[in-house]
Amino acid sequence: MKRSGEMKRELAGNDTTPLYAGVKQVILDRIHSGEWPPKYRVPSENELVVELGVSKMTANRALRELANEGELVRIQGVGSFVAERKGYSALFEVRNIAEEIAERGHVHEASVIVLAQETASPEVADALELEIGAAVFHSLIVHSENGVPVQIEDRFVHPEAAPEYLAQDFTIVTPNAYLTAAAPLSGSEHVVEAAMPQAWECKLLTILKTEPCLTIRRRTWSAKQVVSTARLVYPGYRYRLEARSGKMFEE
Repeated sequence: MKRSGEMKRELAGNDTTPLYAGVKQVILDRIHSGEWPPKYRVPSENELVVELGVSKMTANRALRELANEGELVRIQGVGSFVAERKGYSALFEVRNIAEEIAERGHVHEASVIVLAQETASPEVADALELEIGAAVFHSLIVHSENGVPVQIEDRFVHPEAAPEYLAQDFTIVTPNAYLTAAAPLSGSEHVVEAAMPQAWECKLLTILKTEPCLTIRRRTWSAKQVVSTARLVYPGYRYRLEARSGKMFEE
């Protein structure tokens, strides 16, 4: 923890901004510099009052706003802690999750739960534009980042689009990477929703039943043929989805 005098000098350097904003910036500087890593317990309201010479109301507002912004996690009766950084995924791009994780300098791992030929349910048949009961390929994979599960990928594949799908080792290559090569992408469809996880999803993601999840239902095409339909489930507190559109300009 920074010494009282050092923190006061930092706060004094922000005399043109409201005190609560100055307190927030002092805390953010410590977080972003890495001095206060994820799960680090930050000073309490009373400690900030003593160290920075601000009112309890000012300290409370700074901590409350940082918690609302996702920088801190406040636990009643315990304290405030630096939040873990969320991974992220491009919302409307069909990207390889292994590449996204590698770009962050982290390690990707995949656990294959199911890889088999099955008969298409009415829902899957409709999504893949097949007859009910037709043969489909099914894979259920848990993707982890640095050993922490961040995505369930529940995918059904049209056999004609990727006839060798079941022969792949998806601990080495992701379904996304294989399908992109086998049936080059020409279009995609996305439906995003928030949902509470099912019991089996909680086990695979190692989360509580009360933890909300982000879910993407995605269909992909190659030429005019539907290649796959996938349901991607992310623990909401570990991951975020991003999207941008239009051109970005610099002044």
